[in-house]
Amino acid sequence: MANRLASETSPYLLQHAHNPVDWWPWTPEAFEEAKRRDVPVLLSIGYAACHWCHVMERESFEDDETAGLMNGWFVNVKVDREERPDVDSIYMDAVQLLTGHGGWPMTMFLTPDGVPMLGGTYFPPEDRHGMPSFKRLLTYVHELWTTRRADLLAQGQQIVDHIKGSVPRASTDPLTESMLSNAARQLAAAHDASYGGFGRAPKFPQPAVLELALRLDARGLVLREELTTTLRAMALGGIYDQLGGGFARYSVDERWLVPHFEKMLYDNAQLARVYTHAWQAWGDPLHRRIATETLDYLLRDMLDPVGAFHASEDADSEGVEGKFYVWSYDEFLAIAPDAAAYYGVTPEGNWEETNILTAATTDEPPAEARRKLYEAREHRVRPGRDDKVLASWNGLAIAALAEAGAAFGRDDLIDAARRAATFILGEMRGPDGRLLHSWRSGQAKIAGLLEDHAYLADGLLALWEATFEPRWLEESHRLATEAVERFSDSAGGFFTTASDATDLVVRPKEVTESATPSPAGVLTNVLLRLSVLLDDDSLRRAAVDALRVAHVYMEKAPQAVPTWLGALDLYLRPPVEVAFTGPPSRELRAVVWTRYLPNRVLAGRAVGDHPILERVALLRGRDDAEPTAYVCENLACKLPARDPQTLAGQLDERAN
Repeated sequence: MANRLASETSPYLLQHAHNPVDWWPWTPEAFEEAKRRDVPVLLSIGYAACHWCHVMERESFEDDETAGLMNGWFVNVKVDREERPDVDSIYMDAVQLLTGHGGWPMTMFLTPDGVPMLGGTYFPPEDRHGMPSFKRLLTYVHELWTTRRADLLAQGQQIVDHIKGSVPRASTDPLTESMLSNAARQLAAAHDASYGGFGRAPKFPQPAVLELALRLDARGLVLREELTTTLRAMALGGIYDQLGGGFARYSVDERWLVPHFEKMLYDNAQLARVYTHAWQAWGDPLHRRIATETLDYLLRDMLDPVGAFHASEDADSEGVEGKFYVWSYDEFLAIAPDAAAYYGVTPEGNWEETNILTAATTDEPPAEARRKLYEAREHRVRPGRDDKVLASWNGLAIAALAEAGAAFGRDDLIDAARRAATFILGEMRGPDGRLLHSWRSGQAKIAGLLEDHAYLADGLLALWEATFEPRWLEESHRLATEAVERFSDSAGGFFTTASDATDLVVRPKEVTESATPSPAGVLTNVLLRLSVLLDDDSLRRAAVDALRVAHVYMEKAPQAVPTWLGALDLYLRPPVEVAFTGPPSRELRAVVWTRYLPNRVLAGRAVGDHPILERVALLRGRDDAEPTAYVCENLACKLPARDPQTLAGQLDERAN
């Protein structure tokens, strides 16, 4: 018998639709029911690709006795953290405050008004390793609610007060170059010289940190050894799918060998962009190969027929973590015996008596062996896929596809970016034209969050630069200005949710970042670039106000705010402005796209005209009859460049 989740669209929620738990989705009606029954809300948050979420479901949520306790004592609410990152943010802050750590599945007990009282992450079915069993926890919370409710409510209010009190405020201290040099020193100190990466195991790729390091290295704050070591180690390690392309979410060890096997759209979009930028900076063919293989993986395995990209692939296949990806020695030798040394395959294996494939060198993999292994693997049962479409994560993919397509001369990647952008702008809007967060099976829902507006605006700005089709610039500007209107805090910066959001106990405002870039930091970067492109000082003022909110973090904890520091770099150093006029020239554009220019603003005219182009300051008064490029700073331009050599010389002079 199905519960209330059966009518949802989220694959994660639908996975729980036949649990004996009387689950509710996150709705006002669930909290009204808790008030009517005078019981707490048991909030469980996870996501479809989460291995331990599946484990807790099997152990507890499918158990009739456990479900009986949950149904009798609580109103049980299930949330997909990818559908409601705003909900996840609030209660993750609460869990970390209570326990000192976070993660998924998240388990939180709330008042009927949504105030967090107690919580944690995964709980086993029996007492284990110092953790209480889930049933014992349920009994404990029920007894507290029955006999010591005042203490629970007081603790809950303290948690909410702490979360509200930690909302960052703007600083009046100056924004200085010293923040960038300090960030470079801290990143160098945190780097693992043996295996790459910043910090210890478990190791996450941290693409925003890698992007910052690339910027700092380009500034002369040398981090090249740290970057090349890390990018190479990840590309050759087990965290990278050596047969199909794409990265797993993280490595459980320091060597990037054993992945937590799920693949996320946001990781692969960001990492493809990082490797593209690394190739632009240094021309290493390894970086180009990893960037294109990762994007080819997204196009092959994560693309919905509508043209947008799915959210994730599971770690598990047939209920076993990593089963799709690992190889026994005999199985591998039967297919590709000559490639065992390249892929590090041995009789004893490197993980649980099986082999996770790695690469021995940066050389191209053995093509025929790779093809045979890939085809053999395709006969296995694939991991499950979360096939919902998120506007925010697709924005990250659009940016990666557009930039890689322009850099590598691959029109198919740019076409894929166009299709994804067209779908989201056409199908993921409400009746009032407002951007929506999530789509699946023909249904778009949930009012767009800051991350949707910021990531998509950034992706569309990249698509504009790759094509100079004015629609993308117009939509990027519209999203950015809507974000300023709907999400701004009068004290500076941006809230996660829009001003009309009503179903949260706290309106979250985040500055620090982890696996995904800070939405406010991304928006700040977009506003700065649009302010130059459209000569709009109001956008620049909004960006500077936001930077002041991140000031203390940029100064004291740079690794926690890499995207903000990238925006600071753009604020402090005038961008490289390049205007293309006359008939389109691939040769001239290639000069720009084969260089690493993180602080760039590009303008040009495609076929036709559009009102937004009248606002592009770099194009005013320029109507050349032949392909021409202008390299500018603060709208003051060098002599027109009509051949690649002249343009290259001007860009190199500008960079120095």
